[in-house]
Amino acid sequence: MLVKVYGSAVFGVEATTITVEVNMAKGIAYNLVGLPDNAIKESSFRIAAALQNNTYKFPGKKITINMAPADLRKEGSAYDLTLALGILAASRQIKADDIDKYIIMGELSLDGSLQPIKGALPIAIKAKEEGFKGFILPSQNVKEAAIVSGLEVYGVDNILQVIKFFDKGEPLERTIINTREEFYNSLEHLEHDFADVKGQESIKRCMEIAAAGGHNIILIGPPGAGKTMLAKRLPSILPPMTLHEALETTKIHSVVGKIRENVGLMSQRPFRSPHHTISDVALVGGGAYPQPGEISLSHNGVLFLDELPEFKRGVLEVMRQPLEDREVTISRAKFTVTYPSSFMLVASMNPSPSGYFNDPNAPMTSSPAEMQRYLSKISGPLLDRIDIHIEVTPVPFEKLSEERKGESSVEIRKRVTSARQLQTERFRDFENIHYNAQMGVKQINAFCQLEAGSKQLLKTAMERLNLSARAYDRILKVSRTIADLEGAPNIQGNHISEAIQYRSLDREGWLG
Repeated sequence: MLVKVYGSAVFGVEATTITVEVNMAKGIAYNLVGLPDNAIKESSFRIAAALQNNTYKFPGKKITINMAPADLRKEGSAYDLTLALGILAASRQIKADDIDKYIIMGELSLDGSLQPIKGALPIAIKAKEEGFKGFILPSQNVKEAAIVSGLEVYGVDNILQVIKFFDKGEPLERTIINTREEFYNSLEHLEHDFADVKGQESIKRCMEIAAAGGHNIILIGPPGAGKTMLAKRLPSILPPMTLHEALETTKIHSVVGKIRENVGLMSQRPFRSPHHTISDVALVGGGAYPQPGEISLSHNGVLFLDELPEFKRGVLEVMRQPLEDREVTISRAKFTVTYPSSFMLVASMNPSPSGYFNDPNAPMTSSPAEMQRYLSKISGPLLDRIDIHIEVTPVPFEKLSEERKGESSVEIRKRVTSARQLQTERFRDFENIHYNAQMGVKQINAFCQLEAGSKQLLKTAMERLNLSARAYDRILKVSRTIADLEGAPNIQGNHISEAIQYRSLDREGWLG
């Protein structure tokens, strides 16, 4: 007897429906075809034990299973439940008249209980697109899949529940989530707050400008100056995610199994802080079975690289293209996948190997040659892609001991959101451009017009600091954001002056 059961494979951040054809014939054999990996080939042992421990049996017949399309590589243990149901139905141990109306996925334990799977959200989206009635999956992933409206989503803990659902008509509990209500209720929960930061008013101003225009920023200062503390609070002043952004972000995290158990839609912008020993594949994505990297997990959020010169130079260089294109394409001989990577880069670094810069009271100092060698670990092209360079100085005791709280993230976020709304309106006719940092040459020429005085000021700075054409564009973009925060229609001289100050690493004499 031939039975068809449906599962799904995730490739990139999109799902592809897999038809599992189970044929039962005379003889004794078990043939699994359709490019399964080792985890799928081993499934027969898990399925046999799970069936035996739930009063069913693995049939002693010639079983042929084809996973179509046969030329697409299948990977992972999430097909256990799909294969098990197909074997039971093909051997007529259960009735399964409606089994072809559902996507069925789940990893089996030997006692028949189910383990969570990866990619539940893109699978659910694809199931709805292709007109399936429902999606049966482990209960740990049910909230993630239930985000998709118009699809019946059932979370189960054991294979026995699924068997009884098809064989005896015993109902499963359907999970229904009001996605919009749940999303908007959790938007205002902020884990970190700028009110906790003492002093550092100029740095807070920089972070506000960076957030308002989506600009990349690097913080340069000695140990203990508060660089990491400030970076962790940046997501709290970014505009709240839209429902579309939340869906995009959740989809990527779902593919790599990073969604917390019993969590549906991600409502907070991601903050990723990889260690400096990270490999280039872990950062940008890829591998034998392609997976999103840290830059894609930071999509719509913040990627924080602490102690930037400690990262391997080759790892940093692979970020240059994703920083410009806001996506990363992984190309191999047999496949090409594209992952979104629209993130804000926040980097921090010490100004020298010792960590101290031009400080006569420092416990140890570095020579200008050592400092130059240390800074040269970061390439000029990468620094050019970072719009704002700012020095962070240690907070004096008087500021640290103040009891007065600083301005809260909620207040700063209001100004940032207002500036972003101006930018959204400005770029409404441009596809894939939503804020100032994404402007190309065409938009810069149209929206960053300068008066004669401002143009002369910028010309002098360019010549004196020997800035590149890319740095010129960066200054104009940051100036446009400063003007937006003030609600000014045009860029003025004070906006240009402030933007030039935020190019610390370009200034002559920075090394002392």
